[in-house]
Parts: sequence; C-alpha cells; structure tokens
Amino acid sequence: MASAWELGWADPRRLHRHGRQARRLLDDARAQLAEGLGVRPDEVTFTPGGIAALRWAQEGLRYAARRRGQRLVASAVEHSAILTSGRHVAAMANDPLLHAEVGVDRLGRVELGAWEGAVAYQGTAFAALQSANGEVGTRQPLQAAREICQRHGIPLLVDATASLGRDPVPRDFDVLAGDARSWGGPPGLGILVVRTGVRWRRDAPPSELEHGRSDIEPVIPLALAAAAAWGDTSGSLPVESADARRLVDRIRAAAAAVPETEVAGDPDDRLPHIVTFSALLADGEALVTELDRRGYAVASGSACTSSTLEPSHVLAAMGVLTHGNVRITLPLAGVAPAREATVDGFCAVLPEAIAAVRSQLESR
Repeated sequence: MASAWELGWADPRRLHRHGRQARRLLDDARAQLAEGLGVRPDEVTFTPGGIAALRWAQEGLRYAARRRGQRLVASAVEHSAILTSGRHVAAMANDPLLHAEVGVDRLGRVELGAWEGAVAYQGTAFAALQSANGEVGTRQPLQAAREICQRHGIPLLVDATASLGRDPVPRDFDVLAGDARSWGGPPGLGILVVRTGVRWRRDAPPSELEHGRSDIEPVIPLALAAAAAWGDTSGSLPVESADARRLVDRIRAAAAAVPETEVAGDPDDRLPHIVTFSALLADGEALVTELDRRGYAVASGSACTSSTLEPSHVLAAMGVLTHGNVRITLPLAGVAPAREATVDGFCAVLPEAIAAVRSQLESR
C-alpha cells in the first residue's frame, strides 16, 4: 500500500500516462478480488467500508423495487446497519409492516419456516441474511434461504462482512457486502457485489464511477492493499481456518469451565475465529476493563454497536444470557504470529478475571 501511494495517485479517468497507470492498478485489484469471489469484475464496486456497502446494497435494492414495495425481511441477528435502516424506513412511513425481523433458534440460526412466511408477504422488496454471525459465529442456511427467496422472486442480500477471508466465499446471493478488514486488508474499504441481472438502482443522478453504483472515487492504494491481502489470506485459508478453530475451541472450553458461564452459538457449524460467552453475576464492561488490564483486548455488547455498551441484540434474539458478555475475534496468524501463546495466556487468566469482577460486584 505504501508503494501504491506513489503509483496510484492520479485520477484513473484521465488519459495521461499517470491516469492510465492508476486505471490499470485499480482494474487489476478489482479483477483479483472478483476472481476470488467468483464473480465478474464489473459486478464489484468499492465502497468506503463494510457498513457503507451494507447501506448502499439496501438503498439500491429498495429503490429498484419501489413499485413492488419497500418491505425488508431480515433475521433478528443481522448487523445493526441492516436492522436500523429497515426500522427507520418503517418509522418514516409510519408502517411497521415495512420491516420484518425473523426469529432465530437458541444457536442463532434463522427459522426457515418463519423466513418463508415473511418473504412471501406482499410488498417485500428484498431480504437480508448474513453468511454467518459476526458475534457468535453461527453460519446461516444461505442455500435454503435463497431458494425460498427465488420462489417468491425476491433478491437476497448477503452480509459477508464477518466471513470473507475466514470462511469459504458465499455463493448463494444476489447482492453481497464485505469489508476488507475481515481478510486482513486495510480499514476504509468495503466491497459491494451486484450480480448481473439483479434489479439494483441508485436513488441519485447517474454516475460514471464504479459502474454507475457510486459517486465516491475509490482510494486506489486501499484497493491494491485489499487485493494483496486477499491473495495472501485466500492462499492459506484451509490451514488458517483449521488453526483458528483449534485455538477458539480452547477459549470455548476455558470459558465453559468457569461456573455459571455460557458459551453462545453453534459449537460446530460456525466461523472458526469468533467466540462469545457470557458470565452470570459479572458486568461486561468491567470484564473488558479487567482483561485489558491483564493485556488482552476483547469486546462486549453487540459486535456492530459495542461502543454503546448496550446488551447484545444478537444474544437477546437467541434467548441466551446477555449479562457479562465477552466477544473475541481471533486475528489472522499473519497479523498476530504469537496468537497461540496469547490464547494460552488468556485461557489461564480468564477464571481469575471473572472471579475478580464478580467479587467487585458482590462488594458493592
């Protein structure tokens, strides 16, 4: 990326030598990512991050379907960028039927019967379902969910912001959103994939950027860095995935061994690098602080709204313990080469940290 700042500084729409070089670099980055995703380069749009990709995906699908309806169907454990957008549209129209949140089971997997009932409802514009949950790791039944959508002529938006680069690329989607950070790329770059033939349209004047899907110029060095990171990560995916799963299994076992602590999500059919657990009689914010004091950076609350320190809407929808929540995303081995030793140390101090927080609560 550092070298790309010198090579890719020019406007890729210009015909001079520097502009042509910038265009070539941008096209190469797009082609590499498209190949990895199994799509055409002209189906890939660069966005200013994963959340922007999710928002643009929704806006384009909803506007294109405006004559049919504005209703969004989503699982109750989707990213907040999906749920808050749908709720906002429903609130502005004063019509709660414009937003449907489908329930999940105790593992966090969408209920397909309820999913079909919601998708079949008249006026549905599109449906949204994550490839796997970014908080508890549970994979969603994308193939079955998309088959239901296809039977009713409804496009499916798949949120892959937590899984790209860490799990096999989803194939069952009409529109897909991703974030370069998930595969070790730089922050500030997301991808929006719109399959050819899918009805998607911006509610804005025509644009000559990003195949007409954006009026924001992509930052070419970020795109190059994302493509380079994709090449590194995808080449080592099988080994990386197996190693991450082994380490996360250690964390799951260590958390489960602590009395009155619950590990959330599917223990097997899940992302390999994510784990969430909740400790009864412990405060999540206090646990984050205590573990940070011991040298371990973890999160609490919902993965997409953790800065608010509110209880996780994902865990609440699953019907599991939300109090004393700790969420861990294991970094890639290339980013954290000492991660095995770090996991061992974390597992060793975890019981002490939970006990310390519980004793603080008892002393109040």
